[in-house]
Amino acid sequence: MANAAVYGLLFKASAQTLLTIAADPKHLGARIGMTSALHTWGSAMAHHPHVHVIVPGGGLSPDGARWVACRPGFFLPVKVLSRLFRRLFLEGLARLHQAGKLRFFGDLSELADPDTFQAYLAPLRKSDWVVYAKPPFGGPEAVLAYLSRYTHRVAISNHRLISADADNVAFQWKDYRVKRGDRMKIMRLPTHEFIRRFLIHVLPSGFHRIRHAGFLANGIRRDRIAKIRLLINRAPEPEQMTGEDEQEQYLYQTCPKCGGAMRVIETFLRGQTPKSRAPPSRKAA
Repeated sequence: MANAAVYGLLFKASAQTLLTIAADPKHLGARIGMTSALHTWGSAMAHHPHVHVIVPGGGLSPDGARWVACRPGFFLPVKVLSRLFRRLFLEGLARLHQAGKLRFFGDLSELADPDTFQAYLAPLRKSDWVVYAKPPFGGPEAVLAYLSRYTHRVAISNHRLISADADNVAFQWKDYRVKRGDRMKIMRLPTHEFIRRFLIHVLPSGFHRIRHAGFLANGIRRDRIAKIRLLINRAPEPEQMTGEDEQEQYLYQTCPKCGGAMRVIETFLRGQTPKSRAPPSRKAA
């Protein structure tokens, strides 16, 4: 398969799933934000693509007037998330196949046929998909520290390498099937197999492994965060506001048409002539 297309779908389907379920009044009823990081390998360097998503514990109300916090220790129901994610991802795969954006080689070549591909996907529509959500037990710092270990390196770090020569490479790996005792083991692979596993995790040129969505999306993040901080800090009611408070509130109003942040350049009374001058012409003098 074409990794860039499938990885892109993984980002899109996971973000759309969270945004949709969070916006549902039956669950959170809010517009959330998120930062997603792609992770493609396991401890043994096998191909295991998945996305880690950092989501603040709440979101903006539909009218943007208040902060809606999730319940302590609970964000969104994982069964509901997994079913929507399954549908969105499989529908996305079907569209990619129809558009000719998926490529198949070797034993998978027969999947290039549309009917064969649909038959291959059919059992996946009935199986359970794993979506896991949990609060950051070690705090937000621990979450960021964990993800940072995977955002600036590929597949394996140098300290896990034991030995290497023309024939074999030995490295440490963690066996998560072991419930008790030492999980760390040593794996020895033929050099060509080690190189193959490593190169699987080299992302396509220009592909971004970290992406932002919702109120954390690029372009609106700064203004949205400023507004959320203002809401969480419980700004005074309008009748209790001073002139400076009102001016601060106006700075975070949104455009009713596009939803973008509006910045006040000047305020003036009805009939009063604005003091601001028109922006300078771009034409050469």
